[in-house]
Amino acid sequence: MNTECVAMLLAGGQGSRLGSLTFNNAKPAVLFGGKYRIIDFPLSNCMNSDIDVVGVLTQYRPYILNNYIGDGSAWALDQVQGGVHILPPYMGQKGGRWYSGTADAIYQNLDFIDRFDPEYVLILSGDHIYKMDYSQMLAFHKEKEADLTIAVMDVPWEDAHRFGIVNTDEEHSIKEFQEKPEHPKSNKASMGIYIFTWKELKKALLDDAGNRESEHDFGHNVIPELHESGKRIFAYPFSGYWRDVGTVQSYYDANMDLLDTSCDFDLSDRNFRIFSNNTSQHPQFIGPQARIINSLICDGCIIFGRVENSILSHDVVIHKKTSLKNVIVHTGAIIEDGAILENCVVGARARIKGDARYITDPDDTTPEIHVINN
Repeated sequence: MNTECVAMLLAGGQGSRLGSLTFNNAKPAVLFGGKYRIIDFPLSNCMNSDIDVVGVLTQYRPYILNNYIGDGSAWALDQVQGGVHILPPYMGQKGGRWYSGTADAIYQNLDFIDRFDPEYVLILSGDHIYKMDYSQMLAFHKEKEADLTIAVMDVPWEDAHRFGIVNTDEEHSIKEFQEKPEHPKSNKASMGIYIFTWKELKKALLDDAGNRESEHDFGHNVIPELHESGKRIFAYPFSGYWRDVGTVQSYYDANMDLLDTSCDFDLSDRNFRIFSNNTSQHPQFIGPQARIINSLICDGCIIFGRVENSILSHDVVIHKKTSLKNVIVHTGAIIEDGAILENCVVGARARIKGDARYITDPDDTTPEIHVINN
């Protein structure tokens, strides 16, 4: 079996910065934009890029994620020679252990990658919202005859310390790599999307596995080692919409971007669709006194109250005399008669009592985002 490029999607992190949204659920399976889950974006990108072998590395609370991915048919990844493959930690002849870092997760699945004998391996994260044609990045990697290509984009200087930062020359060759530096030298940030030439990646992972002082992390260990050893490392510039949704605030902001008509992230583009694995629901019902303004409403919702600038997932019930403004409501939640919610994220199947009051001071320019998950 020979496949030019295999994608490995890192989806095992706990996502603790999302608070109670990930108590019982892996971060890539968290709902986004009403009908999607975060993992829909990299999986759809793979489908749109003609990459048909995807390994999904899971670890934390995997049931919902595994069940959602299923056989991969929702993303046309249910193929005989390819497909989507769930890769949890496993026991071997010498025992077993959890994935101890991003590089270790790939290292523990070297045999899986070797089965496909690829020339290149694409490493992806399961917690980003964006649309990217990876085939263009692969063409860039081949043109540069690179050992490693890192997708990068300019971020606000005040956020640069949160990312891996690169410095490049005019040919996009990376001359310096800083992992989450206290004082970044540029604002060109790694997006956590890597294409490796497989023989170089395999050798680097074997070397890293034998280093007891390593954290077995791409950003902290593998990439700096490759840079110090003089490998050809290039930065692939990306200028489209991309959001890391690793915190409650960033998750909330990215959802709200979908309601901003000036935002350039277009989910209705049929030339680059984002697919999801949704169950069939009955049509939404909007009651005679309901008022809905600038909102996304999914199938199965029943609405009698006021909904403004909000996103409602499937099967949400909004009773009479309720008011929602700037609110994200996950599947199956019920908002009882009289509740007033502003700047909230309501978890799946939560039931909000009628006396609930989450009202934001109109003079507060950075209001707190309340996560309600009961």
